[in-house]
Amino acid sequence: MTLLQSNPSWWQSAIVYQIYPWSFQDSNGDGIGDLPGILGRLDYLNGSADSLGVDAIWLSPIYPSPMHDFGYDVQDYCDIDPRFGTMADFDRLISEAHHRGIRVVMDLVLNHTSDQHPWFIESRASRTSAKRDWYYWADGKGRRRPPNNWAARFGGSVWAHDRHTDQYYLHSFLPEQPDLNWTNPAVREAVFDVVRFWLARGVDGFRLDAINWLGKETSWPDNPRRLAWRSYYRQVHRYDRDQPHTHEALRALRASLKDRGDILLVGETSSDTPGGPAAFYGDGSNELHEVFDFRLLRSTWHPEAFRRLILESDRAVPEGGWPPVVFSNHDQSRHIDRYGAGGDPIGRARAAALLLLTLRGTPFLYYGEELGLRDGRLKRSHLRDPYTIRYWPWKIGRDPARTPMPWDDSPQAGFTSGAPWLPLSQGWRQTNVASEQQDPGSMLSLYKRLIRLKKGSKALTVGTYHPIDGGPQECLLFRREFHMEGQRESLLIAVNFSAQARKISLPTAFSELTRTGRLILSTDPQRAGDPWTADDFYLGPDEGIVVSVQ
Repeated sequence: MTLLQSNPSWWQSAIVYQIYPWSFQDSNGDGIGDLPGILGRLDYLNGSADSLGVDAIWLSPIYPSPMHDFGYDVQDYCDIDPRFGTMADFDRLISEAHHRGIRVVMDLVLNHTSDQHPWFIESRASRTSAKRDWYYWADGKGRRRPPNNWAARFGGSVWAHDRHTDQYYLHSFLPEQPDLNWTNPAVREAVFDVVRFWLARGVDGFRLDAINWLGKETSWPDNPRRLAWRSYYRQVHRYDRDQPHTHEALRALRASLKDRGDILLVGETSSDTPGGPAAFYGDGSNELHEVFDFRLLRSTWHPEAFRRLILESDRAVPEGGWPPVVFSNHDQSRHIDRYGAGGDPIGRARAAALLLLTLRGTPFLYYGEELGLRDGRLKRSHLRDPYTIRYWPWKIGRDPARTPMPWDDSPQAGFTSGAPWLPLSQGWRQTNVASEQQDPGSMLSLYKRLIRLKKGSKALTVGTYHPIDGGPQECLLFRREFHMEGQRESLLIAVNFSAQARKISLPTAFSELTRTGRLILSTDPQRAGDPWTADDFYLGPDEGIVVSVQ
């Protein structure tokens, strides 16, 4: 539990909203979301009395790309893909977002480029190319055997044979995504130039994709084997990720921004990285500001699992670092479906919303989760994502969580005037912004209340986290506290993970404190005005509450 800071950075009290540009809002009828579409929906996010109230948007990649991995195969780091608009559209988006108090965080893919990027085209031109060592090239072991046994994240070998030069290049993901060689100082400077380019246009931060893949053991030893369901998991990734050079690269990036203390660097790493995701904070001041810990996102809906993972994550963040909190994103099934399996999806999603916005850290909302948007029910013919196609139907994949944002009950849900690039999710005629804006008991209304509660509370924005033991096994209880410079605020948060009502008995010392408490929020819309008494402390099925015990 890190100490309170008297002058926190903007991201410590921010609510960040992830926009998947393909799916947020289409402005020209081609069925693909775009920057003018996002621009037209900014007032929904912030800037009006009835807005959601977020403080920043994270844009998944909008760079020119062949779209083999939907933008994570970058062809040009310093331009906008025509599918999404123009650089002028981007500049207008930055200006209008800032005018509404919304900061803009861009996705930055540092580990790899597209095989159509000019850097790689030059690199593969010949063995003596000036950019040959901007990527990883190696000789095979004869008879078309790759240099080692490393497995790619999306299946198969990390090595692709290049006939022209009769060598192999390394790709940790798709063959169309060759890995950059971060041991080369020229690569580092070229990428830092990209960072400076976007900062000059007003960008406020970067979400760093697959950051723990930077750096490889270039003597190319085999990874140790283990039993698992597919090739990537059938080995321990000892040499192809999580290398010491990763931390060197991040320290260099952070040092390059020493004069820009307001810029956020948040990283995506693997849950099983040595030392855990928190290793990429460095000493708390020299690597990333925030690091996603996806163990909660991948956890079952069980209070003991949440209790353990929350505490481990909170304690792992070093002084100077700050935790993000995330339950859904573009790579995972939506949490309403994951957490709702075998129970009440809506009730559990409401409880998860309360946790997302009361745990210590920066909440990252994935577009549509504030509506209770479900995974799409797709047929194989609908699929667009190569990872989803490869493992369908054994693994649900990523396309179901990327379906278009439903704005109203008009044809195509107000997302497009044409045919959407993916089918709409089921239930969109009821689960849409226009419908939920009018319903005080809707999921959207709950998110708005939670966001306003968090933004008005020092305890919830920058306060400390304290677990409470001794309650029912089916329930999770904790305190958020702020005490500094004469200000004091203490909140009790309780969440029932079961489908049955539960009465809570608190430890004696804390029970005395709660006798004068006040119920300030419940996920049950019927209970919002109930009086609070510590002697009759109960939670309904799947209910979460916030109680002021000041």
